[in-house]
Amino acid sequence: MIAIMPASIDSTADAPATRDLIAGLEKGLQVIEAFDQERARLTIAEVAQRTGLTRAAARRYLITLVHLGYMRHENKLFSLTPMVLRLGQSYLHSARLPRIVQPLLYRLAYSLEEAASAGVLDHDDLVCVAAVSAGRLVSATLQPGTRVPAYCTANGRVLLASLPQDEVERFLERARPEQMTGHTIVDKERLALEIGRARAQGYALVDQELELGLRTIAVPLRNFRGETVAAINVSVHAARIAADSMVERCLPALLKIQVEMSALL
Repeated sequence: MIAIMPASIDSTADAPATRDLIAGLEKGLQVIEAFDQERARLTIAEVAQRTGLTRAAARRYLITLVHLGYMRHENKLFSLTPMVLRLGQSYLHSARLPRIVQPLLYRLAYSLEEAASAGVLDHDDLVCVAAVSAGRLVSATLQPGTRVPAYCTANGRVLLASLPQDEVERFLERARPEQMTGHTIVDKERLALEIGRARAQGYALVDQELELGLRTIAVPLRNFRGETVAAINVSVHAARIAADSMVERCLPALLKIQVEMSALL
């Protein structure tokens, strides 16, 4: 996946008229998004199945993407090329949020000597837009451009908590939580409680729900109008810092950055 624009979960609001949409561009992006970590190489038939296109249409889109350099073709299998990264980098280089948050994220990470990252919602996923490791490689998911489910991450939880309640309810209705680890909360009633807890206390603490060993605490980032536009977190290895200690050690620093960011956004 490469679309990383901040977005509300409710994608039906202010939908454009069909006549204003370019169907070919939409379908071409769907073809690119058909490839992921589990499906790095696909046949024409597999792309057609994943996108809902006919086999003939999928073939034309794939050939076009090969011609443009976004795809390679070998032994009847297609795969993405590094050129696709240009699409995500265009956002990271042009968007205001990553440029503003990166210096403060750097200061946060090195003051605590822990990894830190910032993320935004893209439909039901959390997408990382900035990250600093401070010399501690805690998780490969803490890299700009990575996409993970929002329901089992601290950044995702505080962003979900910032949505109107009716949007949260719609998210929970369509969510299909997977047991990422033995700690992952998959019961929707418990998820609703955790989202409500994050809303009430102003932060979220997620303990090894995305990856074993990954413990994360996050707060929302709000602009000067009080609107939540992103979230920032501190991530540690569970073997080094207890969950209770994270609140005491990391939350004050996160809240300080939160205040500074609100004056800049």
